[in-house]
Amino acid sequence: MKGIFIVQEADEQVNKILDPLPANATEQQRTTFREAQKKDNKALFLIHQRVDAKVFENIADATTSKDAWDILQKSYGGDAKVKKVKLQALKRQFELLEMKSDETIADYFTRVVTLTNQMKNCGNTLNEEEMVEKVLRTLTPKFDHLVVTIEHTKDWSEINMEDLQSTLEAHELKHGERSHGKED
Repeated sequence: MKGIFIVQEADEQVNKILDPLPANATEQQRTTFREAQKKDNKALFLIHQRVDAKVFENIADATTSKDAWDILQKSYGGDAKVKKVKLQALKRQFELLEMKSDETIADYFTRVVTLTNQMKNCGNTLNEEEMVEKVLRTLTPKFDHLVVTIEHTKDWSEINMEDLQSTLEAHELKHGERSHGKED
């Protein structure tokens, strides 16, 4: 959402309270107020366009983009206590995370990245090396020889998730071709 606000030049609006128009406003004040109201309505429209029907019900009564944005932040960001509890649950899920025997590398990486993004939203960012180490520790046994090779030939701090994923997917494809050839 923040990216959309920036592109549409509405990012300041969702954090700003719209000042009411004074009773004896000058023409310049009325023009400025109308422009600010137009920007606010644009930002509110953008918010409405990006939420699903269930979420829309929460913000339907909001009259300004700031009101709607504040509701969304409370609903999805939560306060510090809620974030702390969420983070503890997410950390536990991360600790227990392992690749399933029937799971593809792409699906496993999606689960890892989704979980780390959720942790990031709660204020805990894992660095690339921690994520790489987690993946290498939790792959299925069919990748053991590849993990050993990576451990002996590369410095883990220099491996990024994209390179690791492509290496593992290439191995997965090659392994899949050989297995498929044996079944015929």
